[in-house]
Amino acid sequence: MEIEFASLDDSLARFTLSGASTAFANAFRRAMIGEVPTLAIEDVRIYDNTSALFDEMLAHRIGLIPLRTDLSSYSTQDKCSCGGAGCPGCTSTYTLSVEGPKTVMSSDLIPQDPGAAPVYDNIPIVKLTKGQKLVIEARAILNTGREHAKWQPTLVCGYKNHPVVSISDACDACGLCVDECPRGILAVKGKKVQVVVGKLPDCSMCRLCERACLSSGIGDQPAITISAENDRYIYMVEGDGSLPVKEIMNRALLYLKEQAETLEKQLGEISGDEKK
Repeated sequence: MEIEFASLDDSLARFTLSGASTAFANAFRRAMIGEVPTLAIEDVRIYDNTSALFDEMLAHRIGLIPLRTDLSSYSTQDKCSCGGAGCPGCTSTYTLSVEGPKTVMSSDLIPQDPGAAPVYDNIPIVKLTKGQKLVIEARAILNTGREHAKWQPTLVCGYKNHPVVSISDACDACGLCVDECPRGILAVKGKKVQVVVGKLPDCSMCRLCERACLSSGIGDQPAITISAENDRYIYMVEGDGSLPVKEIMNRALLYLKEQAETLEKQLGEISGDEKK
């Protein structure tokens, strides 16, 4: 297998995965979404809430705020030495005390650990009018998206098969397919239609170009055909800021490796060929 990046930064990655089965491609996607741990607020203790929101709605909103996560500093509660009681190694605490008139923002959520602060300061939580107050204490723990969507590190995580555009010698450069393509990946060059350099990954495989070619009446088969490579995939992964996208990918691949090793060991135990 091979991964080739088209673009990569802390929040967004576009890359091509080659030489992989469809099963692995989908497992990789699911692992990035649901098996990479991040911090999210799980418990909220409300001391004073005279805002327009019920306590439950307020707690739900606060729980969805993405938090910066250092996986080298925190562990999940089931693996922590405190046994899940809640210590600085598995729990991050926050306080919030605001009086109106004011719009309470994520920046008003003060973390005990500055490294676990909200990713964005401008997320609105609730609007307070004059005389209204909000005083809370919150606790964030490490978990995965398999448990709840608030622990998902990705906003967008999807893939598609790499498109293949084939243009035969029957093409007469009429340009109907060029006009019909919604992504602008085709152009007339000389006496033939060609794919614009660097635009092939943008093809959505809608096949509107094939229909346009047939409508020109040059034959029973279109001069342009669209297909997909069975072992090559184009991914787009956008993180919520809690973890860099590169770390999300690395953690997902490590999870798949661990799962494969566990399965291999269990199959060895069943067959009696367990590796010593």
